[in-house]
Amino acid sequence: MSSGGSAQRPEGLGTRTSRGIYVSATTPGSGKSLVALGLAEALHSHTDRIGFFKPVVAGTTPDADPMVALIRSRYNLDPAVCRGGLTAREVRKYLAEGKREEIGARTVDVFSEIAAQCDVVVVEGTDLVGQDSAVEFALNARLANDLGCPMVAVVSGRDRTPEEIADAVDVARKELQAAHCSLLMMMVNRAAPQHLDEISAAIRPGVSHRPVYVIPEIEEISRPTTGEVSSLLALRQIAGRADMEREVRDVKVAAMSVANFIGVLETGDLVIVPGDRADIMVGALASTFSPEFPVPSAMILTGGLSPDEHILPLLAPAPFPIFAYPEDTYHAARSVSEVRSEIWSGQRRKVASALGAWSKRVDDAEILERLNLPRPETMTPLRFLHELVGRARVDRRHIVLPEGTDVRILRAAEILHRRDVCDLTILGDDGQVREIAGSNGISLSGMPILNPATSDLRERFAHEYARLRAHRGVDLPRALEAMLDVSYFGTMMVQLGLVDGMVSGAAHTTAHTIRPALEFVKTSPGVKVVSSVFFMLLPDRVLVYGDCAVNPEPDAEQLADIAIASAETAAQFGVLPRVAMLSYSTGASGSGATVDKVRRATELVRERRPDLAVEGPIQYDAAVDASIAATKLPGSNVAGQATVFIFPDLNTGNNTYKAVQQSAGAVAVGPVLQGLRKPVNDLSRGCTVEDIVNTVAITAVQAQAVHAQTLQAQAG
Repeated sequence: MSSGGSAQRPEGLGTRTSRGIYVSATTPGSGKSLVALGLAEALHSHTDRIGFFKPVVAGTTPDADPMVALIRSRYNLDPAVCRGGLTAREVRKYLAEGKREEIGARTVDVFSEIAAQCDVVVVEGTDLVGQDSAVEFALNARLANDLGCPMVAVVSGRDRTPEEIADAVDVARKELQAAHCSLLMMMVNRAAPQHLDEISAAIRPGVSHRPVYVIPEIEEISRPTTGEVSSLLALRQIAGRADMEREVRDVKVAAMSVANFIGVLETGDLVIVPGDRADIMVGALASTFSPEFPVPSAMILTGGLSPDEHILPLLAPAPFPIFAYPEDTYHAARSVSEVRSEIWSGQRRKVASALGAWSKRVDDAEILERLNLPRPETMTPLRFLHELVGRARVDRRHIVLPEGTDVRILRAAEILHRRDVCDLTILGDDGQVREIAGSNGISLSGMPILNPATSDLRERFAHEYARLRAHRGVDLPRALEAMLDVSYFGTMMVQLGLVDGMVSGAAHTTAHTIRPALEFVKTSPGVKVVSSVFFMLLPDRVLVYGDCAVNPEPDAEQLADIAIASAETAAQFGVLPRVAMLSYSTGASGSGATVDKVRRATELVRERRPDLAVEGPIQYDAAVDASIAATKLPGSNVAGQATVFIFPDLNTGNNTYKAVQQSAGAVAVGPVLQGLRKPVNDLSRGCTVEDIVNTVAITAVQAQAVHAQTLQAQAG
């Protein structure tokens, strides 16, 4: 077994001699798991098969590691390619017995099994803790060499000056060089946010003169959640909402009068109070009566004391969890102070914050260029959605969310903000929106809330609406009334360029959402009908279905419009359009009104867009199956390989997309509206938070295209 004698290669060398990248802390508390997650996210978008390996896990079994569980879940990885190696206890035993070679041998065996099935494997080394940090540093260096992996070395910037961080980077480089490690790159994590530029300037270039990325400390990751506190203290919930994702921003021990305590209580505080202090308990519930009062993240009742039987019913509907703890207040406070949160807790808000920071500070393209990995041959749902979010970030757009009183909208807004996807404005009464957010532990920091009823914009919008709809008899009083409707107000924000797009429909019908857009945003030049598509994300490819949500019985002209718009939407999102005009008959074999309509629509598409690959009428099986296509339409450049499917009517389209969604396990993203001059998108009233996040990202990308077209037109 090699003892780490591989030749030193300079930091950032582009050639790759192994299938692994070893992420290692070089100083304690570096937060290397964020780097491992960021790398996995970047690599997954660039190659078909990634793996994850943690040579040493903290749990009692190789699979009992939270980071392994997070990566496996997020990227839907098979346990065979996402796993742990030895437990920390086994490693300590081998080291004590002088059996270092056994550690390397077993690690190489597992890594080889994973690497044989993957294009690249992210390997996360051990944490450097306590008196064993020097031993662990040497162990990570040795394992990286044994595995033949270049190393991503992570330095902690926490509580360090820019000069101290620069020195730590130099020391790490020298120590890794002495250990004969191949250094792919250095990264600084947990740096003071206000000193990022100074830190970057202070770091001296390495041999390759490649950048050293500096990532700030992220408070949202280090804050424990109510679930983590509850789990680690073995708390028993006795009242309140079972919300275990609330962030604990601070801890307040109630050791004063209720009047003084309410004066220092802030939203997100975890309140620790003796179980017989009914006055504090009721005072902390003040937020349920008025949005002006702060909302705690949780309450812990100490001393094994149960609340009075008359108080417990008041605590039951609390918007935060209330726990019982058998020991005294001092022990409770000390135990809570020892709870540490990590990104691998799996909380989606922590992951969103981590990936948002990564996207702001790290150039994925520059890192991938160093690795020289094969391009992916398939498009998985996760890769499509990852690239979607990445595209939305490239040219930042501003989206309005009119339904500010829907908790799903607020949760999605928080995730979008943390992931740095786009700018957002939320509509609704400020007090009501913040009350809903506070009672659900949602942070809306950095997102403006606009109330149409009190906004100065309402009169301006009403004048514009009355002007645009004067031919329909709309006068100013009627226009002022219309602008109280969040859909009309939000759509007018889009129309006048105050925002770039709108997403609504979680709490409103499709008709309510798109009616204002049809009234005054209107369709794009040359487009006669607004339609929709669903992106159908299958395990290995993305298909586009249209129209499944808007037009019940399109005629041939409208069907041609839908086909062309759907092809353009597909191309806009990276799907090569090969258009199948669907019917119950293929080619010239059938007749009837519906077949004739589809045949005429196909002719119109070919006349208007001769550059498009289009086939019709064609049956679904001939459109997707190459062997059937060879029999029914030999020589077709669409049959058997269609990517865009145009249904003859809404009934067929809507039922088909739902059937494929349920039977094939496809992820349906949409409906995505097309044909409007500016993007307005509709949500299903049964939408999830993830659906909203995806639709907002799609709307931002559509807005980018509109912006680019506007600039092109202005340039002549």
